[in-house]
Amino acid sequence: MERSSSGSRNTGMSSVDNIAPAARDDRQHARRWWILALVAFAQLMVVLDATIVSIALPSAQKALHFSNGDRQWIITAYTLAFGGLLLVGGRIGDLFGRKPTLIAGLIGFGAASALGGTAQSFAVLAGARALQGAFGALLAPTALALLNTTFTDPGERGKAFGIFGAIAGSGAAVGLLLGGALTEYLSWRWCLYVNLVLALPTAVAALALLQRQLRVARPRIDVPGTLTAVLGLFALVYGFNHAEANGWGSPATLGFLAAGVVVLAAFAAIERRAAQPLLPLRVVLDRNRGGSYLAIGIVGVGMFGSFFFLTYYLQQTLGFSPIEAGVAFLPLIAAVMVTATTSSSLLLPRTGPRPLVTLGMLLAASGSVLLAQLGVHSTYAAHVLPALVVTGLGLGLVMAPAMNTGTLGVSAADSGVASATVNTMQQIGGSLGTALLSTLAASATTSYLAGQQHSAAVTAQATVHGYTTGFWWAAAIFAVGAIVCGLLLRSGAPELDPDVSPALAA
Repeated sequence: MERSSSGSRNTGMSSVDNIAPAARDDRQHARRWWILALVAFAQLMVVLDATIVSIALPSAQKALHFSNGDRQWIITAYTLAFGGLLLVGGRIGDLFGRKPTLIAGLIGFGAASALGGTAQSFAVLAGARALQGAFGALLAPTALALLNTTFTDPGERGKAFGIFGAIAGSGAAVGLLLGGALTEYLSWRWCLYVNLVLALPTAVAALALLQRQLRVARPRIDVPGTLTAVLGLFALVYGFNHAEANGWGSPATLGFLAAGVVVLAAFAAIERRAAQPLLPLRVVLDRNRGGSYLAIGIVGVGMFGSFFFLTYYLQQTLGFSPIEAGVAFLPLIAAVMVTATTSSSLLLPRTGPRPLVTLGMLLAASGSVLLAQLGVHSTYAAHVLPALVVTGLGLGLVMAPAMNTGTLGVSAADSGVASATVNTMQQIGGSLGTALLSTLAASATTSYLAGQQHSAAVTAQATVHGYTTGFWWAAAIFAVGAIVCGLLLRSGAPELDPDVSPALAA
């Protein structure tokens, strides 16, 4: 990575001065691979929860008797709280210590999930999902920040981020698999209860493995920055989700999107002048980090939209059961793990992020083009499987190197907010992708049906035509991403700024 002022210590970086200097802790260093397992498990809970409830939603709707109009709020409540609070969650970890923040996030996430599992009404379920999102916003950036500050050796860092990137890239598909199994063999409620089963042992492990960070002073929270960041991200995420249900021309959609852009512009202006900013601009203005954040957002747009269409295609067109649809994504998970674990540890130190991210985007675009060839009578083995493998190989090449580069070179005091920016871009990208591609697919389906008799065969053809339109748009988005990221990112071995020395303390 290029050396820049983003890594230098100066009087503007008062948050760095508030962390007591500490030598490498040998005991925690010896536990670093256990810490990797801990934070990867925490990340998996957050990522899979974005999709695990999707498969359970029809059963939950039937049990709680809520309308189709209310149905989207079970997903939206989570994404609004999660996306809107991520930057704040990352800075909370920086200010108050990552160990207590991670444990609070785990316990809160588990408790909110248990509340949702016991819900007997739509309001309680939606409220529990919002709480899940809020605690997830504490959990996700803190987990990634711990990884960034624990693994400082370049070789080990590559391996660790390869594993972490594989989980981030495949977690949505894991959620579909787990959600299908739990819904089919137990109950939709277990798609929520499972988080309590996972969170509590992870919190106990965090107590044993992590050490509390010592601080000599506690800086003030950037209140104006916090308010504008939360309101701006909330407006954007809400606007994207509103577009999916009501269209891009809806006054509410346009109003919220415009408000989000204006408020986030005000946020940027505030951060330029704040003494202790919520998001120091030095974090995002570095060329490699900025390109990595953009790459993660673009992947979110294409990936979540494609998963959405393919899930419906497998179940409604090919007749797969929920568990069969989940199992169908396993080859994608395997492909992501292959390239994610090798690209970050073996290739990134030699090539830098540009060739890996560019190639990954092109592979993902190729996978989407293959999916765009699907028809009503296509088969999984001949048509879906090759596309999943190609897409998975591409996602792994993007996610692990981009996450590694997006947090490389920041000081320990900024690790949380840098990690939150990674998660924010993935969340915003996913919300935009689902809303944008769903709207385009719906319009294509409507146009196909215009002037035709609505027989079962014609309706099926129109539905698949909508899916393939979405896949074509996903391919175009990935292709544009390859060009933009190829121009923005740098080649060559990333270099750590010698002034930056991430601490091991949690």
